Amino acid sequence: MSEKKYAAAIDQGTTSSRFIIFNHSGEPVISSQIEHKQIYPRAGYVEHDAAEIWANVCECIRQCLAASAIKPAEICSIGITNQRETTVVWDKNSGKPLYNAVVWQDLRTADICAALAKSGGINRFQKKTGLPLATYFSGPKLKWLIENVPAIKKAALSGDALFGTMDSWITWNLTGGSHVTDPTNAGRTMMMDLKTLQWDKKMMEVFGVPPSMLPSIRPSSDPEPYGMTKADGPFGAEIPVMAILGDQQAALFGQACFFPGEAKNTYGTGCFLLMNTGTKPVISRNGLLTTVGYKLGSSPAVYALEGSIAVAGSLVQWLRDKLKLINASPEINELAMQAEDNGGVYFVPAFSGLFAPHWRPDARGLIIGMTHFTGAAHIARAALEAVAYQAREIFEAMSKDSGIKLSLLKVDGGMTASDILMQFQADMLGVAVVRPKVAETTALGAAYAAGLAAGFWKSTDELKQNWRLSKQWLPAMPAEKREKYFAGWKKAVARSIGWEE
Repeated sequence: MSEKKYAAAIDQGTTSSRFIIFNHSGEPVISSQIEHKQIYPRAGYVEHDAAEIWANVCECIRQCLAASAIKPAEICSIGITNQRETTVVWDKNSGKPLYNAVVWQDLRTADICAALAKSGGINRFQKKTGLPLATYFSGPKLKWLIENVPAIKKAALSGDALFGTMDSWITWNLTGGSHVTDPTNAGRTMMMDLKTLQWDKKMMEVFGVPPSMLPSIRPSSDPEPYGMTKADGPFGAEIPVMAILGDQQAALFGQACFFPGEAKNTYGTGCFLLMNTGTKPVISRNGLLTTVGYKLGSSPAVYALEGSIAVAGSLVQWLRDKLKLINASPEINELAMQAEDNGGVYFVPAFSGLFAPHWRPDARGLIIGMTHFTGAAHIARAALEAVAYQAREIFEAMSKDSGIKLSLLKVDGGMTASDILMQFQADMLGVAVVRPKVAETTALGAAYAAGLAAGFWKSTDELKQNWRLSKQWLPAMPAEKREKYFAGWKKAVARSIGWEE
């Protein structure tokens, strides 16, 4: 592999698409990023234009190759990581989407989930799928699309419709027709059996999905390529595509959490705390998701427990774009630091209901505890603190489910640039919070998985040695004060629940 100097990753996220090339030390050499439109047809609906996203991915690749001396022949393989659950259906003949992609945050499937939960409750499929019935997952979204979009219904019946999460859509376009996914994405549809890692016939019937629509489930890191990039595609060359990981599992992999009990939290649009639980799935009793962490070639799958928070970084964007409290996202820190504490103010950002560990779609956002004394700085501080409180709720649920008391949290994502948030997170958890030198852990995880499959890296031990500490925050808040703050948060959450009839 001596002529191969790099592994590359396509990171298709909720707000933007990126392409990053990494060297053998796991350091990013060059990257490009392009945002895409957020489409809100009505309250609770969130969509993306899948064709726009594919065009952006191509442009990112072209920009990186044009701006560097890197030749496509020097790239060992490509890994893809993606916003999970976001659902796209396209025509296998024309390659065109038959409707906008329905995003993971979208709430239109609330009635479908409620109807299915009537017999057996929201956890009726948990043992098989690891998931509660929730608007979050792809299966209900696909059911809605088949039932409500005539073009999709027709194409589904004729066998011309293909379904995929964004990894499948990107891979299909990149390779000229390879229709695949991996267990980390397939496991978020509610249609995959957690133990067999295959599509489940009964679950497909529950959602009314014909088998012809579904991609093949392949290992997350596969020595047998899913396909080659098209010679006339954005790379202008044939490069093997050898890895697919949902974004949060990619971050777990990029953070080198290869042993049971190792955990990471990604602070992005949402917030996602994952803990490696080894080769046996742990079914949660405390509102967490059981998910596949990764599957390397023919080795057994590694599972994880996950807590998902719908609103984290997007709360800062909301303060910027809707309330005009700040002009740019980083200003939230300067504003928050103007207040000594939250002044008794709590911000519950239940814009899409509450995710783990509550799973309450009837909750709505609230700011509570305001007085004449309250100013913009208190609201900014309460917004940052909300992220840390939600992470603590998940942390506690994980300890209960797994029996493992976490002693360290590895963190990544854009919000880790906020010292005030990271320090408050360490204070709320009572454990050290550590950030790696390479912040792009999601893309790095996809590149690692692709490079492992290609033999560019020999083992996960080699990857673990690449992990380097950038910064750490140690808890400094007295326990009594920590518990008082958290009790206030729990009171605020209780008041947000049941708002929507």
